[in-house]
Amino acid sequence: MSEEQDHVLGSDGQFHVEDEAVDISIYGWEDWVTFVLFWLMAAVVFYQVYTRYVLSDSAGWTEEIARYFLVAVVFIGASMSVRKNNHIQVDYFYRLMPKAMGRVVSTAVDVVRCLFLGYAVWLTWLLLQRIGRQQMAVIDLPVGIVFSCMLFGFTLMFVRSLQVAWRHWKLGYSVLERPEAFEG
Repeated sequence: MSEEQDHVLGSDGQFHVEDEAVDISIYGWEDWVTFVLFWLMAAVVFYQVYTRYVLSDSAGWTEEIARYFLVAVVFIGASMSVRKNNHIQVDYFYRLMPKAMGRVVSTAVDVVRCLFLGYAVWLTWLLLQRIGRQQMAVIDLPVGIVFSCMLFGFTLMFVRSLQVAWRHWKLGYSVLERPEAFEG
């Protein structure tokens, strides 16, 4: 028997494994909001399938509500990626650039990201002001609820992008410049 097998099998020949401790402190509060919204969406979709295929009488509201939950999950959930700084990034060119140039370009990426998300917050606010009181197609609720989720998501992404830019500024480098420093 190998040493690894001896560790797994106890002296009594029984299989013993200790579970690793689960650290939920790595999750932000928006992760939990997204988690709840996702499962609410899943419940609506399940209800839609149940009414359509089991009861043969589809609930008409479920498709629209599921779509709106998906919008909320995407926009609020995207703030998780901004916080973790793991949106799609091309770091190959940073390996070819001189260090000083890589720092300038990395800082420019942070600034452009913050400006873009700040602009998206402003545009979403304008959109919400213009069509926020219109009613949804099937349900008698204002469509502004959906745009409020988008506004909330963009605002979270903007705030998180400011935090990421500040972290990069304090460290003196970003994941683009030194991806190995952020692995793990």
